[in-house]
Amino acid sequence: MRLDLSGKTALVTGSSQGIGLAIATGLAQAGARVAVNGRKQSTVDEAVARVREAGGDAVAAVADVASAEGAGELVARLPEVDVLVNNLGIFGAEPPLEISDDEWRRYFEVNVLSAVRLTRVYLPGMTARGWGRVLNIASDSALVTPAEMIHYGVSKTALLGVSRGFAKEAAGTGVTVNSVIAGPTHTGGVEDFVYQLVDRSLPWEEAQREFMRLHRPQSLLRRLIEPEEIANMVVYLSSPLASATTGAAVRVDGGYVDSIVP
Repeated sequence: MRLDLSGKTALVTGSSQGIGLAIATGLAQAGARVAVNGRKQSTVDEAVARVREAGGDAVAAVADVASAEGAGELVARLPEVDVLVNNLGIFGAEPPLEISDDEWRRYFEVNVLSAVRLTRVYLPGMTARGWGRVLNIASDSALVTPAEMIHYGVSKTALLGVSRGFAKEAAGTGVTVNSVIAGPTHTGGVEDFVYQLVDRSLPWEEAQREFMRLHRPQSLLRRLIEPEEIANMVVYLSSPLASATTGAAVRVDGGYVDSIVP
């Protein structure tokens, strides 16, 4: 398959590191001009340089898209995109009975409303042009709510509904809207999370195995997923080859969700 995004502009939120950076790199290598987003100029510039080193075209898009003001600033500088990847998200372990109202609101603001705002702005342009892709990066936690971070899981469940709803809004226009259900993935943030739950004195490979054994035993992959493996699916769904996939929740979860249907 040839995944050709030449002539397309893509925006990947939260893409200065981790899964977002892998997605930005993959889209750029497929020919898209990619706007790399983050809150700090220095980290965004470093990510742009890494995408360019990998042979792609990238520009900096510094803004805090978790706020309406920040999203507005970004849209003013980048008024049109062909591919929108809502990757920005926060997570962390917290006892369920200790999660405050403010913390619930913060998770919805970042994990859900950031995607809603940008989709609401960019979708009309896509439909008017008759082509576009919106991808929301969800999580296995959307389907298997983790006891140690139910606020995160519920926010990702909401994101699946957001994707399906906007897909209906875009019906028949040539624009697709989908979710990608990412399984436990190896990023710097996840390393910190793993060490919240297992012995910090363990070497990383041993800590990873212990985390998967104790906290993610359903995984058929039996290891953390690499960010590039998530990016591969996003690039495909962003391409013209995925024109008949919309309103879907596509799993890249290493078999973590114990289901034979999507």
